[in-house]
Amino acid sequence: MASGTRSALTREAVLEAAADLVKRHGPDALTMRALASALGTAVTSIYWHVGGREALLDALVERTVAELGEIRPRGRTPEERVVGVAGDLRRQLRDHPHLVALVHERGLTERMFLPAQQALVREAHAAGLRGTRAAEFVRAVQFQVVGHVLVERNRERAPAQHPDEHDLWRTETAGDDPALARALARPVDSERLFVTTVRALVRSLLPADAAGPTHLSGSSDSSGSAG
Repeated sequence: MASGTRSALTREAVLEAAADLVKRHGPDALTMRALASALGTAVTSIYWHVGGREALLDALVERTVAELGEIRPRGRTPEERVVGVAGDLRRQLRDHPHLVALVHERGLTERMFLPAQQALVREAHAAGLRGTRAAEFVRAVQFQVVGHVLVERNRERAPAQHPDEHDLWRTETAGDDPALARALARPVDSERLFVTTVRALVRSLLPADAAGPTHLSGSSDSSGSAG
């Protein structure tokens, strides 16, 4: 192997290409031969930079955990900052499903969520929550985000429904509420629903004087921070 090949390739470039393969095709598609082909280099060069496949997978996990650790609260009130953290976490989980699955398979899920949890802890403390109440707040927000993402994925992967929501929701099935029937017959605005539910949850758990102005639907600022 020529030294020029080594110097032209970097560890970060190898990890970036490996992450791209996993993102597009899943962990099983990540072979050293496929990675070398994507990079236009020799398999031996990959080994020189990152070691074997297990070492490569460990490095990808560390990289994914580090990316989730870059979540930073934004906003003027605890409510706004928590909605922002929740939105960033949702976006990371949605953008990197195969990498998140890889982290889970290697038994590092709790570590992956730790940075987001710590950000939520700081907001809970700033709002005056301590102890058990703060712990419940952190877990409630985390579970809401993860649950929402799982439902989103299931809906996206599901086969075409017959009958679909438009066919099912009529005035008679909506308790004689035609406006409700029309709303439920429309496609789900998952983004708006996410912000609305997280805001409602956060508002119900934060002290009243820390939550901020009363509004449950996503404002333009909060919708942007949520993803």
